[in-house]
Amino acid sequence: MKKVVFLGEIMSSELKPVELDNSAFEKARKVDEYEIEYWSSRDLGKILGYNDYRNFLSVIQKAKTASTNSGQAVEDHFVEVTEMVTIGSGATRELSSVKLSRYACYLIIQNADPSKEMVALGQSYFAVQTRKQEVFEQATDQEKRVMLRNELRKHNTALADAANEAGVQTSIEFAIFQNHGYKGLYGGLGAKEIHTQKGLKKSQHILDHMGSTELAANLFRATQTEEKLRREKVVGKGKANRTHYEVGQKVRQTIHELGGTMPEDLPAEESIKSVERRLQKQLNDGNN
Repeated sequence: MKKVVFLGEIMSSELKPVELDNSAFEKARKVDEYEIEYWSSRDLGKILGYNDYRNFLSVIQKAKTASTNSGQAVEDHFVEVTEMVTIGSGATRELSSVKLSRYACYLIIQNADPSKEMVALGQSYFAVQTRKQEVFEQATDQEKRVMLRNELRKHNTALADAANEAGVQTSIEFAIFQNHGYKGLYGGLGAKEIHTQKGLKKSQHILDHMGSTELAANLFRATQTEEKLRREKVVGKGKANRTHYEVGQKVRQTIHELGGTMPEDLPAEESIKSVERRLQKQLNDGNN
């Protein structure tokens, strides 16, 4: 019998990174107006310990050559741009840079100076993240649901911490804060209204009955709200609520511009807990 690969098992074993500080790489990750992630070559160079950007350019060139040799179009992973860079005394000016895909970062780090401590950490980080992406692309829709639900659970915890730092203190205040995010993303519908719209029972958790598309939209809402709260050092319950609403509204606007289905119109799915049990059973049967 063909072995069924349960995504949760992969995430907890093969893809779990060794204990290392990858926050520098994760914090440097950016998302453009098309929701495509990228890294700035100038940011990556500094993280890896190249204080003189000119020395880092030779590493980028080696990575481009490696991309070509592997059959990947350079222009798909290395995009020449200009960006505002802070120089001495706080002044800024436009300097050339490169928008790097995750794959480009991986190639750069493979060609960087191995004696630099952050290069070794970067190799671990991008190898793990690249493998995660490969697994996600090969997963079934139900496996993707499990992965996205787990990611959203993790990022909701981080969002709660950021909201707490902004002044959202009690469980009631956090429920109100969460509702603002839902209202922004769901066209004014709060948690109760979403339950009604989806035909869910009061005891059923909204997130557990979302499909992969709806989970992805909510994951983007959660990660971007957390980042905005921290980046702008938002203080006060009212401002935190408005921030969550505005981010949710922006995600909704993007879905509309891309011609997607609004999240409130997506059907409720089978409970994620039932899916997890079934996938685990398939895994057990496949191993017997």
